[in-house]
Amino acid sequence: MDDLHFMDIALELAREAAAEGEVPVGCVIVRGDEIVGRGRNRREKDKSALAHAEIEAIREACRNLGGWRLWECTLYVTLEPCPMCAGAIINARIPRVVYGAGDVKCGACGGVCSLFDMAFNHHPKVEKGIREAESSALLTEFFKNLRVELRSRPKWKKKVDTEL
Repeated sequence: MDDLHFMDIALELAREAAAEGEVPVGCVIVRGDEIVGRGRNRREKDKSALAHAEIEAIREACRNLGGWRLWECTLYVTLEPCPMCAGAIINARIPRVVYGAGDVKCGACGGVCSLFDMAFNHHPKVEKGIREAESSALLTEFFKNLRVELRSRPKWKKKVDTEL
């Protein structure tokens, strides 16, 4: 199995997130040819800023492998990791990160900054642009639909009569 195969699985997880109203980001962590962790955005459902796809996948991989060091794994994600997720990747000692779409607003692997190039004790290798068109298209469609939905919502609330 290769990078394209695992990115296809990450894309499927991103589609599942989008179907639930979440920003469509999916992630898988692989050791050898085995998926040991899966994740997708669940911030809205979980009401948590920490419910990113990468964090979910890292948590599951650590549980499945019985330790916090994922030094034999590759992380595949549809969107460039943010600073929080890049920090988790560093702390989990993941040696290789493969992502689809870049993120010029929040990306920490070259989009806004490059945490992996800083003076931390671990420096994952990054491969970007794998299934980039598909990853970007999912995000573009999601936000296009969200803008339409937001425009159709009322801009004001009805005044409640408080006099009895």
